[in-house]
Amino acid sequence: MSEKDRYYQPSDVTDALTEVQKLFNSYRNAPFTQELLDYHRKLIDRLTGDLQDAARAEQRDDLVEATQAMARAMQGWIQIRYSGQPYAGRLRHFKFVPDATGPKFKRHVVKDHGSGTHRSSRH
Repeated sequence: MSEKDRYYQPSDVTDALTEVQKLFNSYRNAPFTQELLDYHRKLIDRLTGDLQDAARAEQRDDLVEATQAMARAMQGWIQIRYSGQPYAGRLRHFKFVPDATGPKFKRHVVKDHGSGTHRSSRH
């Protein structure tokens, strides 16, 4: 494996933001260590630096705002984890989303062989 193949090469800003979001969500509840904090700060610097500049170069104001929103959410993660609290949320569509929000759908389908639809919920 060559040195060039070792690192992730995003094709555009959206691809890079998706990768940063995926990385952050993977470690957001990991034990808080100095190494994790250093890595996290590098990601924030990457967001506020090259990714924001690249979004401006592509003339995508929505992505410039997305980089700023992600950086703010990730700064908040540092303060919450410093205080010893768990981080109750994640990044989704480049924005902070609190845990346990959004619609809950019943997944259990009952086929009761009665009249009407076969997807009745019996309630």
